[in-house]
Amino acid sequence: MFTALGDEHRQRILLMFDRGEELTIKDIADACPLSRTAITHHIRVLRVAGVLKAVKRGKEIFLQPDAAMVTQALDAVRGYIREEL
Repeated sequence: MFTALGDEHRQRILLMFDRGEELTIKDIADACPLSRTAITHHIRVLRVAGVLKAVKRGKEIFLQPDAAMVTQALDAVRGYIREEL
């Protein structure tokens, strides 16, 4: 997850979402200077890492950050630092 979040383009994609908002790849492509292929790649990395979740409705795939997954990973790191360092 942290490797996925370490990329500047993926951070920018993630910051496009408002609280509770869902975006499509088209929405992201319209607001981003990257090629659609690059955007698709970055979204795939974020989905595999568990940062974004996707729901298909009709022909569209709606993306949304998975706040619970990111929070869980951050809590695990905080716990490790607290207990081991």
